[in-house]
Order: sequence, then C-alpha cells, then structure tokens
Amino acid sequence: MNTAVAVESWKGQIVDGKFPLLEWLGGSQGTNVFLTESPGAPGQKAAIKIIRSSIETEGAVLARWQAIAELSHPHLMGLLHFGRWQNDGVLLLYSVADYADEALSQIIPSRVLTTAETGEMVRGVTDVLMFLRDKGFVHGHIKPSNIMAVGDQLKISSDCIQAVGGARGQTGELSAFDAPEALTSPVSTAGDVWSLGMTVVAALTQNTPDWDRRNARDPSILKSIAGPFRQIARECLRVDPARRCSLEQVNGWLEGKDVPAPPVERPAVPASEPKSSKTPVAAIAVFVIVVAAIVAVLNVTQHKAPPRVAGVNSEMGAPTPTAAVPTARDNVQKPNAPGAVLDRGMPNVSRGALNTVHGKIKVKVTVEVDSTGKVENARLDRSGPSKYFANAALTASRQWKFKPAQNNGQPVSSKWSLRYSFSRGGTDVNPEQISP
Repeated sequence: MNTAVAVESWKGQIVDGKFPLLEWLGGSQGTNVFLTESPGAPGQKAAIKIIRSSIETEGAVLARWQAIAELSHPHLMGLLHFGRWQNDGVLLLYSVADYADEALSQIIPSRVLTTAETGEMVRGVTDVLMFLRDKGFVHGHIKPSNIMAVGDQLKISSDCIQAVGGARGQTGELSAFDAPEALTSPVSTAGDVWSLGMTVVAALTQNTPDWDRRNARDPSILKSIAGPFRQIARECLRVDPARRCSLEQVNGWLEGKDVPAPPVERPAVPASEPKSSKTPVAAIAVFVIVVAAIVAVLNVTQHKAPPRVAGVNSEMGAPTPTAAVPTARDNVQKPNAPGAVLDRGMPNVSRGALNTVHGKIKVKVTVEVDSTGKVENARLDRSGPSKYFANAALTASRQWKFKPAQNNGQPVSSKWSLRYSFSRGGTDVNPEQISP
C-alpha cells in the first residue's frame, strides 16, 4: 500500500459508509491511520487504522479483533468498530479506536520523562500486560508509539494484541523494542517484558541502549538511570527470555520492595579428583579417635555422682536461675520523636494547566510511610474538581521520602496528610504527620 497515494486519494472518502477519512495521522508499511468521527456522534474524534488483507487472512484478523473488542481495561484503548472495506477493487480491513491526544513517541524527542511520570507509565503498562496475560493474550508491540494519552488517562493500543503462543503479527524490520526471539519464537509475555525494559530506557534517556541483535550479550544499562528503573531495565533486558523478570517483580521494585531478581542458571562444576588418598584417611582416623574419647568420657560419668557446685541444682544438673539485676540503662525510657520530610515530590503540571485555574484547586492525599521512610501507599482523600490535578498530586505523593518517626527509640511507620494547592501562581503543599 503506497502511503502517498493513500493520503491523496483516500482523504475525504467514507469507509464502509460510516467513517469519514478526515486527516492522515501516520502509517507504516501496509498500514495507514486517519482521523475520523464516531457514527452518530459528530465531533467525537476517533482513529481508524486501515490495512491491506487477503481472502486467506481476513478471517483470522477479524476473529482476533472480535476477541480484542471484548476486552475491557482502564488503560487499554477501546476497539470500537472493525470490518471490511472494498476500495477500487482492493480488499482492506479497518479498525476504529479511541483517539489519542498524544503518544509517548511524540514526547520523548523533546524531553525525558520525570521519574514520577515514568513510574506512572510503568504501572499502567504492567497493569495492562498482567490483565492480558491472565486472559490468555500478549500485547506484542509495547513501544512509545503505542503508549498514549486519552484526556488525562494513559492508554495502550489494542489492535495488535494476540493470543499467547501466536506468530508475530507484524512483518517488516525489527526494532530494539522487539525481543531477541521475535523471529524465531511465538509471542509471549516475556517478549512484552523486554519491550517494557526498552521503553523505560527510552523514556528516561531519549534513546534505547546500545545492543547488537547478532550477539548474545545483554544490553548495557546506563548508570545514570535513577532509582528502581535501572534495575527494572536490566532485569527486563535479558537476552535469554527465561532469565527475564516477571511483571510482578517490576511492580515490586517500583514500590521499593526488596524483590529478588531471577536466579542466573550456572552449570554445575564437576568435582575435582583428590590429589592424594592420604588426606581423607587421616581425617577418618582423627574422627575415630575423637568418637572413642567421647564414649570413654560418657562411660566414666555414668558411674560417678555429679559433684555439688554452688549455684547448680543437684537434682536436675542445670544452673539455678537467678533474678536479673536491672541496670540504670534498662530503666531509661528511650525518646519518642516525630518524623520529618526529607524529599518532596512536587506535582508535574504544565504552566498551561495552571493558567486555567480560577482561584485555587485543593487536593488532599494521605500517605502511609513504612519504618524506613518510604511511602507504602497513597490515596486521595479530597480530589477537588479536576481529575488532572488530583492525579498529579497522587503521583507526586508516592515520591516523597521521610525521616521515620521514633517510638521508644525505634523507627516506626506513620501516616501523613499532604494538602496540595494549585493556582495560577504555582503549586504549594502543606505536609502534616497524623500518626503515630
């Protein structure tokens, strides 16, 4: 399918009598995507993807899209419509999905993501991938162009989803986001894990790591990648799919949990031949002598009454317990102390969004902090009128770091209330410890 011809000749046509091709949005070999409108809802934007097909393959493609249309997840693009379209005697298939305001691939060339943004992206992607895995599917094409924003919601494309164990659904040149086994093995969740690792590196560095598909070495991960993301990338990007981490491990590292990495299989080392038979014989001789000595001692003690020793119970042969003498140190009550804020995670909101605020938007978040000072959980207690600012505050709250509270000199968990205030002048936050 010639892209230039498609853009010029198709624009303005109506697919299947329902979907006008309003504007070309992009495409690749054999695929074109146009802006369209949902039937019966003028002005409601949608994206229509058109692919070339054949009588032999159309049944399988339509059956796969039917299965995808039945999937529902908050971070998964809805597949709204699909069908056939004959254009100048050429059989084409189309699928219609939600319209995305922006894709990650459009953001990365201009800036890297913050750690908070990357954390939210990874959470959304892993949620979708675990959902698909549990339903018997894999995504197969996790990469920045398929991670999008619809309004203030992160969404993952859905039209390329396949059943676990199926063949790779897209032909053409492989990219760094395609797992090493992409051409030789069926699609799998392990392949999605590889793609997620590449996406994390690209989001934080604007580039994928240096890696040569022709050798068996794991990609080298930059030491400058912050926090848990370096470990996530390293464990996702194992050339051997059996050594890659699980999606659950990714989430554990993201939450700061001490989740062990997958064990590295190492070949057994064959036992070396002993240099001389004298060493084991000498060891056995020593062992026999020691055992004989122990037996001799036991025989003697069985025929002698145990001597009375001060402080020993003669009937039981055990020390007579004595009361512990308290010291001055034991009587000192160790101090209690409140926690303190070490690092604030401020919401990442655009100047344009702040300029739309009239007065102040107030958001309240409660965070649960463990005994090491890390945030274990964050929840919205007051979201305010804007979901955008509420989500920004919630995301930022997960990045806070605290000095743990002290109870009798020991670090303990605590709860904090974080009150955010958004206005045209900027963002303020007032933290308050509410327990213990």
